[in-house]
Parts: sequence; C-alpha cells; structure tokens
Amino acid sequence: MYDIIQNRKIKVALVGCGRIANNHFGSIEAHQDSLELVAVCDTDAAALASAVERTQAKAYRKLKDLLAETDADLIILTTPSGQHPQQAVDCFEAGFNVLTEKPMATRLHDGERMVQAADKAGKRLFVVKQNRLNATMQLLKRAVEEKRFGNINMVHLNVFWTRPQDYYDQGAWRGTWEFDGGAFMNQASHYVDLMEWLIGPVQDVQAMVSTHRDIETEDTGVVNIRWRHGALGSMAVTMCTYPKNYEGSITILGDKGTVRVGGVAVNDIQTWDFADEKDYDAQVKEANYETTSVYGFGHPLYYKNVIDVLRGEAEPMTDGREGLKSLELLIAIYLAARDNKTVSLPLIY
Repeated sequence: MYDIIQNRKIKVALVGCGRIANNHFGSIEAHQDSLELVAVCDTDAAALASAVERTQAKAYRKLKDLLAETDADLIILTTPSGQHPQQAVDCFEAGFNVLTEKPMATRLHDGERMVQAADKAGKRLFVVKQNRLNATMQLLKRAVEEKRFGNINMVHLNVFWTRPQDYYDQGAWRGTWEFDGGAFMNQASHYVDLMEWLIGPVQDVQAMVSTHRDIETEDTGVVNIRWRHGALGSMAVTMCTYPKNYEGSITILGDKGTVRVGGVAVNDIQTWDFADEKDYDAQVKEANYETTSVYGFGHPLYYKNVIDVLRGEAEPMTDGREGLKSLELLIAIYLAARDNKTVSLPLIY
C-alpha cells in the first residue's frame, strides 16, 4: 500500500523554522547518511534566512510553492499547532508523507481529518512523541508491560515549568485557542500522552484551569483521572514556576511496585522499587541523564523509526491514530474544565 524508499537518501522538507525546528535540523544532521533536507519554508523572512544559513536548503515563503516544486518524500510540519491540519491535508493531496509536531491538531475533528486524508492518499502520517523514546521512559514502559507493578492503584504527574510573558509575546499565535492551546495542549501534551501510553485507556476526567499570563488559554491546571482498569490519578501543570523550569515527573504506585521519575523532564529515576528483580534494574542509573531542555533527547531516535518505516523495515511508533488518543484526552480535559463536570471517554459527538 505504501511506497518503499530504498537505495537512496530519503528527501525531506521542513515547514516552520521557529523554536522547535532546531531539534529537527539536529535529527536530520544526525541521520545524514539516510536523510537529505532539500527545502525549508517559513513566512518569517528572518527565521527562513537563519534556517537556510544552517541547512543550505532551498527556501520557500509559501507552502503551496514548496509543494508544487519539491521532490521531497516527507514534509515536516513544525508550524503552530492549529495550522497542522490544513497543511497536512494539503501535503497529502499533493502526494507527500507528513511528519507533524505535537499536538497534531488543536481540535479532535481536525485530527481525524488528517488521518482520513492520509488514508485517502495512501501516505504516512507521523506524529512526534519523542519523550516516549527517552531511556527512562523506555525502562518504565517495559516495567508496566511486564506487569511488575501488580495492580496500579495511583498515578500522579507534575509539570512545573515556566513560560514568562515574553515567551508568549514572541508570536501572536502563542497562547491562543485556535493555533496553540494552553499549558495542557502545548507544553504538557507529552505528559498527557504518557497517561494513556503508560497506564492505559482513560475512563473519566475532571479538571480545573486558570490563567495568570496575558493570554487566551490556561497556563495552570489540575486534572483528576480514572482509568478503565480502576487506577486513580491526578496531574498538576503550571507554566508560572519561578524562576525556571523546575520539574516534570511521574509517580506510579502499585501493590507490587513504586516508581518515581523526576528531574526537569522525566529524566531522573528517583525511586525504582519492585517486589521482583529483573536484569535491567541495573540499567536504572545509566538511564538517568542530565538535561537543561524540556524536549529531552528523543527526536533523533524518533527519526530513526521514521526512516525505518519509509524503508519498509518497521511499523510507525506513533502514527496519526496513535496521536488521536492523546488529542482526545486533551479535549476531554478542556471540556471537563469548561463545563465543570466529569467527562467520560471515548468522546461521542
């Protein structure tokens, strides 16, 4: 069904040369034996010029011009989140595979539209969830899959970061409902993803949010969660921590195991206690890593999977349908906060 790219480099084009684009440029450089960046695109002349200086790729100011001319195999979307859906659909209709940053969309129906367009075109839709690939999360995922926790009873996540007003003032799209979403949708979306990916399908959510910066969306919020298998949990998020990013953590409490992964961005396994022992328990200290970036180091690993998929050698780690799971949970959180009620999943509308 899908085209297989072999015996040559995979050609990629990147659209949106802002803050997160550097992680993608670095990943492409790390895989230069397999990837060739042939084009970059941005409406901002300064951002575009900076990208061209780093990459030497052909510059475009408009996506439609890039799509009309490029011979890329894959279009990378690192534009504001609310722009992803239409841009992705345009790419699919023009015959390209798409890789999109998180969140894939700010509205559930737009995310579904992206998946449908990919299916219709017979093209791949990749949704970046690079935190899943950090060494600490891979160990934790393995422990969960091997049922080492026994019955998981309680889960808690903290995201205590800082985004001062000047961060939001960098672009008119930041902190807007249409293009960005708030602290849950944007900054903490990877942690919302961990709730479903690690623990399992969510049954019910309750939420409260507040806003302290001069933006449309929330910058602070709390969530209560009930999972289908009976576990209860909570999540606390704020972008108003002083004076810097302080903590990104997850704690899992089961009747046979307790784990806390903390640090700035779930990069430090601080507690790892299980009733049983496994050979990989010795890897816990090796898995911990120092980071000053909340992005972690998963982007190059994610690109390795993308390369393998396009070569016909693997299945996607997170495709469009996988991306919809956390998007649905995000929308449920916002509905619960807006209507001051418990929201049950799956969402029916």
